Amino acid sequence: MTHRFPIRIHYEDTDLSGFVYHANYLRFCERGRSDWVAGLGIDQGAMREGGLVFAVVAMDCRFLAPARLGDDLTVETVPLSAGGVRAVLDQRVTRGEAALFAARVTLVCMTAGGRPRRLPEALRQAPAVRGD
Repeated sequence: MTHRFPIRIHYEDTDLSGFVYHANYLRFCERGRSDWVAGLGIDQGAMREGGLVFAVVAMDCRFLAPARLGDDLTVETVPLSAGGVRAVLDQRVTRGEAALFAARVTLVCMTAGGRPRRLPEALRQAPAVRGD
C-alpha cells in the first residue's frame, strides 16, 4: 500500500537557482515517513518517552528532476520489508506523474542509547510489508 503525503514548495525550500535545495528532499521524505508511521497508529512521541526511537541507517538517493517554487508535490512511501529491528522503504517525491526524487530507506528501532530493539508490531504488520 502506498502512503501519500502532500508538500507545497515555499520560498524557504529553494536555493538561489529557484530550485528546491537538494537536502530538503530528505526533510520531505522524513515528513512522509512520520505521517505514514502515525497512520499506522504509532505515536513516536510516546515511543521516545518510553526510550525507543527510529533511526535512518541507510539511504540510497536519486535526484531525477528539479522542483520549483509553488510546485505541489507528493511524497510516496511504500514499505518493502520489515524484520525484527529493521524496515526498508521506498520513497518517491513526485509532481503529478513525474518522479523528481527517489530513495530506498532503511530504518531501525533502537533505544536512546543506540541498542537495537524490536520494531513496533503495527509497523511489522503493515499491509505492504506483508505483501498484501
